[in-house]
Amino acid sequence: MQVSHTPAAVSAAFDDPNLVALAGLVPVMRLAERCGLSGLVTQKVKLTGTTNGAGAAADAKVSSIVAGMAAGADSIDDLRILRHGAMRSVFTGIRAPSTLGTFLRSFTHGHALQLHAVHRRFLGQLAAHTPLLPGSGEKAFIDVDSTHKRVYGRAKQGAEYGRFKGIRTLHPLLATICTPTSRPVIATVRMRRGKAADSRGAPKFVSEALATAVEAGCTGTRILRADSQFYNAGVIAACRRAGARFSITTGMNPSIKRAIAAIPDQAWQQITYPTAVPDPETGELVSDAEVAEIPAYTAFASRTKAERVAGAGACASGLQQG
Repeated sequence: MQVSHTPAAVSAAFDDPNLVALAGLVPVMRLAERCGLSGLVTQKVKLTGTTNGAGAAADAKVSSIVAGMAAGADSIDDLRILRHGAMRSVFTGIRAPSTLGTFLRSFTHGHALQLHAVHRRFLGQLAAHTPLLPGSGEKAFIDVDSTHKRVYGRAKQGAEYGRFKGIRTLHPLLATICTPTSRPVIATVRMRRGKAADSRGAPKFVSEALATAVEAGCTGTRILRADSQFYNAGVIAACRRAGARFSITTGMNPSIKRAIAAIPDQAWQQITYPTAVPDPETGELVSDAEVAEIPAYTAFASRTKAERVAGAGACASGLQQG
């Protein structure tokens, strides 16, 4: 037997007034209170210039958004999940999705930076209260990369046509922190225009990410990792000022080619990638390669002496089908 028609829309709601569908939010939000989330928002976030009351009770609104995201909401409308069932008997200060939407749409770039300041200090408090980054006193990795997130609404703030023809995307820079025994934690995010180069604003962004790592308890060796889009003197200088090490990929250029050509054959060592990667020339999956150290290579040799970087590098060659 089969239903003879298709419904136009289906929706479900947890509406029993005596039950709580998301009781797991209680310890999550209790931890947020212990780490001072509301106090940080009250101290740092000031939505001045709004005439519709959007800036009022910013602490309650940010807490509602955080709770909704933790509960699985991925849009403003989804934040109504906080008003289902007996949630109001467990939490106070829950705001309606329309109120939260008005609040978020009132943010300028400067206001977003205020939230970045909240996030940075809250992450430090969270790391102090929980084993968020075990082993961070010995070694931590700060990974920097850019990404694109497709959006479909033409009125979406910050979305533009960029590298993907005909596709509107958000184009954020992301920095995460992890240790050899922990999962990555978002250190900082910066939204940029869709056509902006990955390296635009990268030195300042890297400085902020490295400082955030210190506040999160990464007092040991910090290693910045990034791809070739971040291979520039400003990023390296930011690492040096912060006392951090770095591992940054570089593209091919004449000086790199000369350095590779000068490597003796016996200096190459066989390695195996833990997962296969596509060969850039053939597209076939490969897992074997060779690496060699270039101890005398100086990067950015055409710049001033203070900006030159002398050190060792690693080069891959001889990829084989896996």
